[in-house]
Amino acid sequence: MSAATTAATGTATLRLPDVTLPPEAEKLRTEVREFIAEERAKGVIQPQSDPWLAGLDPDFSARLGQRGWLGMTWPRRYGGHELPSLHRFVVIEELLAAAAPVGLHWVTDRQSGPALLRYGTEEQRQRMLPGMAAGTTFFCIGMSEPDSGSDLASVRTTGTRDEAAGGWRLNGTKVWTSQAHRSHYMIVLCRTAPLADGGRHDGLSQFIVEIPSPGLTISPIRLLDGEHHFNQVVFDDVLVPDSMVIGQIGQGWAQVTSELAYERSGPERFLSTLPLLLELIRVADPTDRRQACAIGQLVAQLWTLRRLSLRIAGALDRGEAPDVPAAVVKDLGTTLENEIIDVTRSVAPVEPSLNSDDPLARELGRAVLHSPGFTLRGGTNEILRGIIARGLGMR
Repeated sequence: MSAATTAATGTATLRLPDVTLPPEAEKLRTEVREFIAEERAKGVIQPQSDPWLAGLDPDFSARLGQRGWLGMTWPRRYGGHELPSLHRFVVIEELLAAAAPVGLHWVTDRQSGPALLRYGTEEQRQRMLPGMAAGTTFFCIGMSEPDSGSDLASVRTTGTRDEAAGGWRLNGTKVWTSQAHRSHYMIVLCRTAPLADGGRHDGLSQFIVEIPSPGLTISPIRLLDGEHHFNQVVFDDVLVPDSMVIGQIGQGWAQVTSELAYERSGPERFLSTLPLLLELIRVADPTDRRQACAIGQLVAQLWTLRRLSLRIAGALDRGEAPDVPAAVVKDLGTTLENEIIDVTRSVAPVEPSLNSDDPLARELGRAVLHSPGFTLRGGTNEILRGIIARGLGMR
């Protein structure tokens, strides 16, 4: 990312070079579409909003792993395939657009694997990454806490050194932990040193917690429709051995913020309600100018966000850390996801209903019930706008 400073205002303009997908990536897109067609014919893939949270199929994850579509950018010695991020972008874009059931491996492939590659020990990488790339080992992340919102620096879960046990004792609570009840491991952000004056970002560390572990309690936080994806996770003197520390003790803030470009910039941040938009397009009246204008505006926004997300994938390939552009994608993308719901309710004569015979009504009902989570996961919009403002030199 480059930032050009404007002398008159002192603010910066964020610029990312344009990216063109190479022919090899477009060839890969054809292969993915053929695979999706086969899975759809078998009934594995069903249109539904929010597939990367709600679509859960361990066999499907394993089939992606067998095809080499998980851990695509990782070194081969850990089960990866050493492909560019642009190739991975094509695969996840097609899977999300098809509403494929990718929820079990999503966090694992998107950010836990890259975190281990960057900060993990060689023993951790050899032990965990091959299963992650195979789609058989699943991770979740323990960041958010009660009463903390997206302010990660305010975490109160503690890690206390236990010399006799050769590890750390974790105590505290995490919330909104997606798929914790279906995961094998959790990467947890803890405070391992007391707050110092002016040092809220100091004294934080990351640990890998095996699930289940003694003292670890997972309780469901259900969505409005009763589905169980989010969790509250309580740590009561959970022992984590030294071999499960990620990176350096006290460097957790730098480590966890480096993950956010992966977490916030992908197509999942603006494609959660694509199935609803496609249903709206399917039933739209071509003679209704109001519908046509509304749909056109949504598609234009969607395409713009896709271009920015693609540029961020290119930046990751160049070894950059485009955290501010990623925050832009997440903020604008989740806003668009909710706008698709609002526009559908405004221009289509249908009421949301999960039990309706009308596919549009069913998809609208599902999207409405999932929508409160769009702007929570990965950071609330208010926090993201603060990050963007700081990146532009406005605060």
